[in-house]
Amino acid sequence: MNDQRLRLDLTALADEVTSVDLRDRTLRTSRRLGIQRAVATSAAALVLIAAAAGTAFAIRPDQSPTPLPADTPSVTATPTPTPTPTPSTSAGGTPGAPPSGGTGTNTPSVQFGKLFYGPASVARVKTANLRSWRPGGSTTRLLALPDIAFRGKMSVSSDGHRVAWAEDNNDLVVADADGSNKQKIRSNVSAYCVGAAWSPDRRQLLFRELAEPGGPGRFGMLDMRSAEKTVRWWTTGPDACNAVWSADGETIAMTTDYGVTLYGADGTKRRVVPGFSRDGWQTDDVVSLSPDGSLVALLRHKPDGDAGDGARDLRVNVVLDTRTGKQVSLPLGGRTLHQVYFQSDGSMVVRVQSGSGYAVLLVDEDGRKVSETAEPASLKDEQILAVVD
Repeated sequence: MNDQRLRLDLTALADEVTSVDLRDRTLRTSRRLGIQRAVATSAAALVLIAAAAGTAFAIRPDQSPTPLPADTPSVTATPTPTPTPTPSTSAGGTPGAPPSGGTGTNTPSVQFGKLFYGPASVARVKTANLRSWRPGGSTTRLLALPDIAFRGKMSVSSDGHRVAWAEDNNDLVVADADGSNKQKIRSNVSAYCVGAAWSPDRRQLLFRELAEPGGPGRFGMLDMRSAEKTVRWWTTGPDACNAVWSADGETIAMTTDYGVTLYGADGTKRRVVPGFSRDGWQTDDVVSLSPDGSLVALLRHKPDGDAGDGARDLRVNVVLDTRTGKQVSLPLGGRTLHQVYFQSDGSMVVRVQSGSGYAVLLVDEDGRKVSETAEPASLKDEQILAVVD
């Protein structure tokens, strides 16, 4: 009876249990796991691709930065500004064309040289001291010279160390700028026509010998580095005076007739500066010549105008193009031009009237003012005799 009851209970339990197909369940589980693995693999691949792309963008020099989200404040990097040179604003003074050629460098490399001064008038003195001054510094008192050195054609070497002049007895004398090592190197030399003119390399002195009975004679180049002080005589004998060298050593300007003529270092005539005549413009002194001989600074006057003192007047009222004779414009700022000296780099030291005294302007080779300095009051009655580097 108990066995019969057990069988009936088991039959009833079997009827309540749902049959399950294990094969289908296994297949479904396998597919689900495969999909999960595929998704995981794809996600890993995407991460690797993104990392590689990020590296590539990071090393691209021209890649723009990743845009910020719309609600992120914008920050713009501002580059450091590059200083812009301030152009010269000097007003033009003397009318005319600006200087030709040159690089137009208005830079700190353009500097004042050393200026040498002597008395503007020696009518009442027998001796006077040479002085030097570099703008921005103090004046220096140098050797004492006889009045004829200032009235005649004394010359300062291009390094400022040596001075040459002719004495009253027509001896050619050379000394250091401080007065030491004075020596006579030649006799029978014209003090007024040429005196002594140092070549830019300081190797030679151009002078003019006196002819009997005392008139001007031939020109000679005295070799200052030879023990014998040998002379190379010019084969030409121009009727010329007031010799001024160009800084390149190739050209010498001298006054001839009523104007200016340019010569080579061997005395060969090169050209006459146009614009001078008996009834027109005239000049009696050449003050300075540009390094290549293309410009000349001098005092120009009419036949009945101010011709200077008849000895040595280093005033300047014009700078001329030696090829065309045309006047060159200078940045004077409405002031009166007084003197001009060319420096070896083509720049100019321009002296102008400034109140009761003077100021010196540094003007580059393209005619632009670089700087300006007031002269010391102690130089008010002096004139510039030379400018050296």
